[in-house]
Amino acid sequence: MKILVCISHVPDTTSKINFKDDNSKFDSTGVQYVINPHDEFVLTRAMWFKEKQGASLTVVNVGDASSEPTLRKALAIGADDAIRVNAEPTDGFYVAKQLAEVIKNGGYDLVLAGRESLDYNGGMVPGMIASLIDYNFVNACIGIDVEENQVTATREIDGGKEVVSTELPLIIGGQKGLVEDKDLRIPNMRGIMMARKKPLQVVEPIDTNTTTASISFDKPEPRSACKMVDSDNLDELISLLHNEAKVI
Repeated sequence: MKILVCISHVPDTTSKINFKDDNSKFDSTGVQYVINPHDEFVLTRAMWFKEKQGASLTVVNVGDASSEPTLRKALAIGADDAIRVNAEPTDGFYVAKQLAEVIKNGGYDLVLAGRESLDYNGGMVPGMIASLIDYNFVNACIGIDVEENQVTATREIDGGKEVVSTELPLIIGGQKGLVEDKDLRIPNMRGIMMARKKPLQVVEPIDTNTTTASISFDKPEPRSACKMVDSDNLDELISLLHNEAKVI
């Protein structure tokens, strides 16, 4: 089984976010980048298939050279090789087109991706890829087992879980729950040293149109000051909830 894991290169969720050029562009100055958290879960599950079922494991990213440390981390965790599509990920459709081309050229059986990246939270790329290359698709996946060509997947739905059966080739939009938090892999020294020798192929992007553009960004409004009300003063509490908070 050939597995491809799509890796997004995103700002650390603890980073302080700023914008520049009249709030039209993200300011990456001083920002630490990491593997997208949803992608860490699918990468860890892919490692299980590699170790238990002998699958080959490739990771891929659409990005410039600055994303290579993130790919190297995935290699240190245990991926066999990496592909970087040498392009700026301008929008979801553009990324999906580039990844679809990689998948077609590589003949992958199982493609794992986080259901969304935690920078723009578009949540569109896995489904777009499946549509572009006519693969089966399961989103919001929190469990997957593969036996030969048959797949059993568990996904979150409103109010519960759904178990579906499908077959390869398949694209999974995975998320937290696909593996336990305690099972997430941290590169060790041996893995880091081996990652330096593993192949990282850089491919040029295919020609495709960018269909959307970011016009401006706005930060959330700062929280207002908290008002403390004495527990015996119910009349004041009710007045504040009614006249200021307007929730009753």
